[in-house]
Amino acid sequence: MYKLNRNFYNRDARIVAQELIGKVLVRQYDGNIIKARITETEAYIGAIDKASHGYGGKITKRTKIMYGPPGYTYVYLIYGMYYCLNFVTEGEGVCSAVLIRAAEPVENIGLMCNNRYNKSLNEISKQQLKNLSNGPGKLCIALDISKEDNGVDLTKEEIYLLDDEYTNFLVEKSKRINIDYAEEAKDFLWRYTIKLL
Repeated sequence: MYKLNRNFYNRDARIVAQELIGKVLVRQYDGNIIKARITETEAYIGAIDKASHGYGGKITKRTKIMYGPPGYTYVYLIYGMYYCLNFVTEGEGVCSAVLIRAAEPVENIGLMCNNRYNKSLNEISKQQLKNLSNGPGKLCIALDISKEDNGVDLTKEEIYLLDDEYTNFLVEKSKRINIDYAEEAKDFLWRYTIKLL
């Protein structure tokens, strides 16, 4: 088992998004550690992608971090209430990132339940367990990730990725969701989902 280094992120967002599937996302804070296996991602590339926040070379206070360097978090708020966790990819000056859409609990599921539902593991239903971190906003709540975690270095200890050499799966490609406004980009097969063998 080893931590992913910056070189892992310094590649095309589509490659990184696909290779993140099956990796272990680690979150450490307040003396706690949570681990969850990534099961769904989406790639965003500003130069060619109308769904990207940085499409057309748009650099704002919010999107600046997407232009590199790679290996940092990009956390933003959607619908005024949910945070989304992204990892910046490719070299400095290139606007690209990968959205972490979903993950399965690996370690400290009790804390994830408390963060998400304010209940212990034995107090939640099977449906609540299934929905614990199976969406980008749900994942951030379960891992206690907020705007305060924007710009975190993924090679440090607060948020990082481990490769435990888990390979018992295939990766399915499909269209990204909730981006109907993105014209032709809505049809890009840049969503990657785990399919267990």
